[in-house]
Amino acid sequence: MASLILQIFFLLVIVATSQASPPSSPPLQIHHLRSRLGSGGHHIPGVSCLSWRLAVETNNIIGWKTVPEECEDYVGHYMLGKQYREDSAAITDEAFTHAKTFKLGGDGKDIWVFDVDETTLSNLPYYAKHGFGAELYNSTAFNQWVFTGKALALPESLKLYRKLLSIGIKVVFLTGRSEDQRAMTSNNLNTAGYHIWEDLILKKSSYSGKTAVFYKSSERAKLEKKGYRIIGNMGDQWSDLLGTSVGNRTFKLPDPMYYIS
Repeated sequence: MASLILQIFFLLVIVATSQASPPSSPPLQIHHLRSRLGSGGHHIPGVSCLSWRLAVETNNIIGWKTVPEECEDYVGHYMLGKQYREDSAAITDEAFTHAKTFKLGGDGKDIWVFDVDETTLSNLPYYAKHGFGAELYNSTAFNQWVFTGKALALPESLKLYRKLLSIGIKVVFLTGRSEDQRAMTSNNLNTAGYHIWEDLILKKSSYSGKTAVFYKSSERAKLEKKGYRIIGNMGDQWSDLLGTSVGNRTFKLPDPMYYIS
């Protein structure tokens, strides 16, 4: 009897709380699908996909080609659920806290380096149709998606971008996209809300066969030789952040869908 009364009490508390709480506006979406089961997905006997994702994000699992087949559902739920957005917000909030600590030079040479794909622009509509990384990467299919110009802003990164501009830090986009995608990438960034930047650096053919770490290190070094000071450097891949001329501090956004060396 006491147990039944206790259950009724908790039920009444839940109902009263839900009625008293004002309706909240839905969060901005970067894909029309929404997670039904939260970030956990279905239990997979013998495989901890949460542990796999942790090892990927901490760069302890490297060189992988696809998301494990058993983890496709888990990664999909993570990317479409609130945890991905909350993780991104925790990082971008910390990034702005870092940026505010600097006394800028006043010469227009203080910059923040952003990657593009899965950092400032989200390709979730594409990956939702391709197994959230469980399918082997198809450059032809992905490039066709890029040329649609339909990638959306990652809301947390767009918010950080606007805050950085407001305190006088200029933005440089440094992407692994190729030069022939410049016009579409520029248009897509502008459409998504990124209207101002100091430079948009795309990968020239001279870097063919070179790693992303080599390419991005080289381009950051060129920026420094021009007198720029890299206050922060943000990307979804470790190859965006490793190497040389990485800046005062680096920030890794979550991305368990693919790996770039």
